[in-house]
Amino acid sequence: MGNSDRAFKDAIYEQLARVGRAVDHPRRLELLDLLCQGPMTVEQLVQKSAMPMGSASQHLQQLREARLVQAQRRGSYMVYRLADDHVCTFFVALRELAERRYAEMKAISDEFFQDLHALEEVDAVTLQQKLNTGSVVLLDVRPTEEYTTGHWPGAWSVPLDTLANRLADLPRNRTIVAYCRGPYCVLAPQAVKRLREAGFDAVRLAEGPGDWLTRGEPMVTGIELGEETLP
Repeated sequence: MGNSDRAFKDAIYEQLARVGRAVDHPRRLELLDLLCQGPMTVEQLVQKSAMPMGSASQHLQQLREARLVQAQRRGSYMVYRLADDHVCTFFVALRELAERRYAEMKAISDEFFQDLHALEEVDAVTLQQKLNTGSVVLLDVRPTEEYTTGHWPGAWSVPLDTLANRLADLPRNRTIVAYCRGPYCVLAPQAVKRLREAGFDAVRLAEGPGDWLTRGEPMVTGIELGEETLP
């Protein structure tokens, strides 16, 4: 291999390594996972990740320097978003690769979900079939701003912190399916636990918007007509 060939390969793989260095911290991966839900302010990211403001700002700056995220000032707020949909696709692919290679991920998640009585789950294909027959009610238990950015068609917005006040509105003759940000989001498992304790038949949809975006699944934005109240 000539010197020019070696220089070319070194330069190319150095650029690839920039992405690796940008995502070599678990907190930066969590920020990418959150931004798969849609644009968020630094304050929202801090609140959702329980991360100190200084740490979040530093991690976001590193992601920005790697051109994985973009930032735009809106008034007194700085809003971050993924550079494009390929970044979310990359994150989901990385997550799925880790799931295939590291048995520890399954062990950790199985123990956590078992404690919340939320091991039982439904996949997207089965969910849509059940939605078509009217045998389930689908709840999006993420914060409202994430729901309006993009949600599964037919899902009803019931943020986890409002669930206790909405139980009387839920039908007891249908299965309740709860979802949130993806397989490692804790909101849906907590919702399933509370629903089961209240006597509902409840399961979780482990997937979230990042998975659907990667597969090109259609998502709905905003509040659909008639969705101000539960069916």
